[in-house]
Amino acid sequence: MKLLDKMRQQKLLSMTLLLFTLSIGIVIGTLVNTGVHAQRSGVAAPDATPLVLPKAVQIGNEFSKLANMLEPSVVNITADYTPKLQEGKNRKQSQGDDDGDDDSSDLFKRFFGGPGGGDSSPQSQRREQSGTGFVVDKNGYIITNNHVVDGVDRIKVKLHGDETEYKARLIGTDRETDLAVIKIDSKRSLAPVTIANSDGVQVGDWAVAIGSPFGLEASVTAGIVSATDRTSIGQQFQRFIQTDAAINPGNSGGPLLNIKGEVIGVNTMIATQSGGSQGIGFALPINTVVRVYNDIIREGRVTRGSIGISWAPGTKLETLRALGEDHGVIVGEVKKGGPADKAGVKADDIILAINGQAVKNGDELVARVADIPVGTPTSITVDRDGKKMEMKLTIQDRAKVFSDDPRVVGENAVPGNTPGKEETTQVKFGISIRGASDEEKDLTPDKRGITVTRVENGSFADDVGLMERDVIIAINRQPMTSVDDIRKVQGTLKPGDPVAFRVVRQIPGVRAKGAQPRTNTIFLSGTLPQN
Repeated sequence: MKLLDKMRQQKLLSMTLLLFTLSIGIVIGTLVNTGVHAQRSGVAAPDATPLVLPKAVQIGNEFSKLANMLEPSVVNITADYTPKLQEGKNRKQSQGDDDGDDDSSDLFKRFFGGPGGGDSSPQSQRREQSGTGFVVDKNGYIITNNHVVDGVDRIKVKLHGDETEYKARLIGTDRETDLAVIKIDSKRSLAPVTIANSDGVQVGDWAVAIGSPFGLEASVTAGIVSATDRTSIGQQFQRFIQTDAAINPGNSGGPLLNIKGEVIGVNTMIATQSGGSQGIGFALPINTVVRVYNDIIREGRVTRGSIGISWAPGTKLETLRALGEDHGVIVGEVKKGGPADKAGVKADDIILAINGQAVKNGDELVARVADIPVGTPTSITVDRDGKKMEMKLTIQDRAKVFSDDPRVVGENAVPGNTPGKEETTQVKFGISIRGASDEEKDLTPDKRGITVTRVENGSFADDVGLMERDVIIAINRQPMTSVDDIRKVQGTLKPGDPVAFRVVRQIPGVRAKGAQPRTNTIFLSGTLPQN
């Protein structure tokens, strides 16, 4: 018995020693492992102190204040168009009309390839271009460049901080200054910019550009005014402010600001060899812009006076001195039937003065004549073969005097370019239609419908996807059996209403002789635009 108890005690002691040894091993292993990890984690930077972020504090300055103030007034403009093959785009003129040549070096570029720029090969798919504009009236009037919206099918505007795309209406353009006025109808309150008097701009002044370069909205860049009254790089009525503030594709039509946040110009073009900013940008002075804007909102276009002459630009002073004068404009050509022609002006006459005030050169002549109201009696002083002559004439509208010159009135305004009237019925959905033929009716479930013969680019019908040869069988569940049915439905709709067209569309492909075309019956829907 004692032997058995002794064996049990030894066994218990052995187990106790074993458990104690295991426990000591586990503790030592844990300590060693922890030490190794601590040693490893401390090897990278044992003396480093963790960084702590401070509280956010806005460092205000004049530029940040200016940006915050102007962002609500600067808008992003997107326009789309369908490229068309155009001929005769590279015509050049040897002389100007009342003003001289407006050909410019390829070095001076606007900010994207749009209609008349970039790849002009015809394509079936629509293209998109973008630019900038700024609000000048709380009622939604916006100034931008003409080349942003020229020849496009539709114009869309986005306000800063608002994802809504507003459809814009073109109020008027002036191609000779590359300006345009558009309008949006917005339910939110719009903040117009404050304008300065650009005659006060000096070389060395701060200049800030805001726009959407490469589609990046509300981008702000700063620089200085590098030069003023830059000429011979654009058209006759463009005398630019030059700046080194970065201007890139998409900035076109955006404001150039002074340090007070007042608009001093409209960013219009850059001089570049790379296609991007190289520190030479040009903005049309706001004083010129204001005159153009006021004409457009009053009459829909800009009216300028003309006397109907052409002259060679760059006449040297030595030439005038050799002819016995130290100032004036040598007449190159007299427009037949124009004011100068009626007054008796001839080629090689030298115009010395208007209404008794001396004329220094051709640029000054054009600027002064352009500002004289149409219909105003005017006197000019002319040197003809060394004899001074006074002539009376009446100022006429420049666009009418040079109505056949696309440099003045634009390509689309030249007589003969106006498209003929549609033979089919035109409705405000943007489609031309006719009654479906018997063969077309046979393709529809109820043997009725109206056939689409044409869809206008950029129209509501184009937006929802209507195509030529579609047969409309119902609109908003109302059956369509005649053209009058579409007119009646259209008369019940208003902007903002949803519209659903039920359409039968033929499926392209080869079919067996005598077999009917395969068709799909689909719904095409959208919301009528607000403007």
